[in-house]
Amino acid sequence: MPADVPLEEPYGRVSAGPGPGPGRGVAGPGWLNSSAGARASHAWEGFRPWDLYFAVVWVVTELFALAAENPDLKVRVVSAGLFALPVPWYLWARRAVLGVTDEDEVAARRYIVVLVLLYLPPAVLVGETRLAAFALVPQCFMLLRRGTALAAVFVVNVLPMVGWALLWRPEPHDLYYNSLFAVVTLAFSLVVGRWIMRIIAQSEERADLVAELDASREEVGRLSAERGALAERERISREIHDTLAQGFTSLLMLVQAVQSEVDRDPEQARRHLALMEGTARDNLAEARALVAHGTPAGLDGGSLPDAVRRLAARQEEQTGEPAAVEITGAVRALPPAVEVVALRTCQEALANARRHAGPGAVVALGLDYTPRALRLSVRDTGCGFDPDRPARGYGLPGLRARAAEMGGTAVIRSAPGEGTTITVELPLADGDLPLAPAVGGER
Repeated sequence: MPADVPLEEPYGRVSAGPGPGPGRGVAGPGWLNSSAGARASHAWEGFRPWDLYFAVVWVVTELFALAAENPDLKVRVVSAGLFALPVPWYLWARRAVLGVTDEDEVAARRYIVVLVLLYLPPAVLVGETRLAAFALVPQCFMLLRRGTALAAVFVVNVLPMVGWALLWRPEPHDLYYNSLFAVVTLAFSLVVGRWIMRIIAQSEERADLVAELDASREEVGRLSAERGALAERERISREIHDTLAQGFTSLLMLVQAVQSEVDRDPEQARRHLALMEGTARDNLAEARALVAHGTPAGLDGGSLPDAVRRLAARQEEQTGEPAAVEITGAVRALPPAVEVVALRTCQEALANARRHAGPGAVVALGLDYTPRALRLSVRDTGCGFDPDRPARGYGLPGLRARAAEMGGTAVIRSAPGEGTTITVELPLADGDLPLAPAVGGER
């Protein structure tokens, strides 16, 4: 017997995870259905070929027994009548057997015992009836444990032969040939049983693997959903930081400026109030774009260079210091994701310059369109900082994260008293068509 089959497990059982449930199966294409095994559907459900096989064996055995030369016709007719009794038992009891659970095998044993008892009398009366073993043996291995199945198979093959020999006292040559037939059928039964057991064991393993795969898919789906939620939360956090939070920071700075200017310089205060109104409108537009998950307000209906120029103009209005823009290379339409990252990088870098560069800092922005990459640089002449110091805010880590998501790089160079330069390089796909000829030093 195969070593990979547990001694105490019935071979017709389908493994479908912990807990009780339907457990019987058959060796064949219907039994090997992985979905049925993995999901605890009964393996015999709708499997008619076995019914057809058993019916053919029964009919052929009846005809073969009735056509036998010995014993006389009366005995053969009686034997045929007795041999018909297992048919209603098979049709009535097999459905109950198929629903047997792992914890209760009484129904399976009872079914096989009654079937064998109904088979023995006609098999003893007419030796040709022993052909029915070809229908009985597979059911023994399908429904019983190893030891019980072997015992039942031995009874099915040997006991009718012994009873027939004791009842009819046949001639030596008849006894010899019938004994050889019994040996052959017993050997065939053991071979078929071994094949059935191996098929069932392999099918159990396959069902377990399918069940594990289903569980793994569920886990992957759950983790993917969680990761998607985290990614979306991080995206929204970056968008809020780079748009709404920066706008509110600008509004706060302008409010502070207006408070100090309202009495001594009303004209300047009115100018800052106009800037506050424009900043508030821009923030409202960004909020609407964020809710709609659409194009940033700065890129809606315009190009990236135009959006960068507007940012530079607003920077100059708010700080009073010049903010130059230099565009080089062949300006062309880029994937929206690339333009969004470039625009958000400019917004973050300019916001940092307003907050940390100090008074009198000059800002310069550069866009360089190369065949394979977009290079963006933002330089200020402010007080600078130590880039090796751990970041306390979200801005610079978020800037690096945006570039990394696009397969690009973000380099921050700074030193106390020497200003800051932020350079971001974003790779581009081949085939982008230029919208304008190459220009150099455009401002």
